[in-house]
Amino acid sequence: MSQKERRHFSGEEKVRILRQHLLDGKPISEVSEQHGISPGMFYPWQKAFFENGARAFEGGSSGRRTTDAEKRVQDLEQRLQRKHEAISELMEEHIRLKKGSSRISGEEGLEGSTASP
Repeated sequence: MSQKERRHFSGEEKVRILRQHLLDGKPISEVSEQHGISPGMFYPWQKAFFENGARAFEGGSSGRRTTDAEKRVQDLEQRLQRKHEAISELMEEHIRLKKGSSRISGEEGLEGSTASP
């Protein structure tokens, strides 16, 4: 005797199969035969679909939270970029002032050594 290999359906496939019966009005026997499943498998899928249906409507608020989180991340990234730019400008000014300061002290040292009493 040969056993049929079990098929595993993804969530999207199960919904597509359920839709054929629930929305298109095809009989369960026809849908089951078309997809190679037993009608006994169809009913637990349908039960799970209706029991977990509320999650589809809760997804809207989590989608909004994701969008809010994405906006927050963008805002923080922009703030961080502005801080990096400010630090970069300050460092450039610090280096320029430091170089200018060393030139001035170097020139004073040269003037002091050339002028002897």
